[in-house]
Amino acid sequence: MERPVTSPVSPAVVLHPADDVAVALRPLEPGPIALRSGDAKTFEVRAAIPMGHKFALRDLPVGADVRKYGEVIGIATTTIARGTHVHVQNLRSRRARTPVAAPPSVTA
Repeated sequence: MERPVTSPVSPAVVLHPADDVAVALRPLEPGPIALRSGDAKTFEVRAAIPMGHKFALRDLPVGADVRKYGEVIGIATTTIARGTHVHVQNLRSRRARTPVAAPPSVTA
C-alpha cells in the first residue's frame, strides 16, 4: 500500500550544508518559501528567481567565495543580498582566473 505524501514539495533545495546558495526548483517570486535542507525552515526570497537558478542564503560581500555542492564555484563581483539572484551579473567563475594552457604544437 502506498503512503500518501503529507508534506508539500519544497520550491528550492540546499545541496550541501556549507552552501552559500540554494537552487530554485521552480520559478520563484519574492516572499516566504519552505527551504529543503537538512532541517525544514522558512526563507524569504527577495527577488524573482528563475527555475534552476541560484539565490543567496546569506549576505555575500564583494570578493567572497560562493559555495554550491560544498565547493567554491565562484567569487562575488558585487555585494549579493540574502534572498537575491546569484548569476553572471554578480558572480565570476573561479575557473576564469586560471589561464588555459595552449595546446601542444604538432610537428610533422
